[in-house]
Amino acid sequence: MAVPTNRQELISEIEKNYSKLKKDLETIPSELTKEKELEGHAKGTEMSVSDLVAYLIGWGELVLKWNRKKNKNENVDFPETGYKWNELGKLAQKFYLDYEKLDYKSLLDKLDKVVNEILNVIKSTKNVDLYEKPWYEKWTMGKMVQLNTSSPYKNARSRVRKWKKLNEEKNTNAQQWL
Repeated sequence: MAVPTNRQELISEIEKNYSKLKKDLETIPSELTKEKELEGHAKGTEMSVSDLVAYLIGWGELVLKWNRKKNKNENVDFPETGYKWNELGKLAQKFYLDYEKLDYKSLLDKLDKVVNEILNVIKSTKNVDLYEKPWYEKWTMGKMVQLNTSSPYKNARSRVRKWKKLNEEKNTNAQQWL
């Protein structure tokens, strides 16, 4: 699908990309999820599948925080207080640490909750507010949500599928999780 241009397209894109990612994530044996074998979000780093899920939760939580602050007419520190847009690798590392104590099932449950909260925000927001006026600088709310939800879900799925293919031999039932 092309880049979403309205509320229904955004909802559909998030649901589609997240559904595909979730199916892949749910088939990974939990004992493999802490191994740092994926390329990290900061140059020269590696992350685990759990870190990748933490990253998605972190960005989802930020989207919700931005929305709450905007709704209260409060100042929003984009992307996050203490971080600049050119420090996203450092922010990713923060997300990994924020959720490192959660087991894999808890991470997946938390990601589900965050995605559902974001979908509820979108469903309760008028299309004019999502796509017809700036929300952050020149960007609309819909574009900012898309850049931090459906696009990363698609990217994460590619990373997970690549990792799964490289690690087939680790699981005697590899075909069931590919």
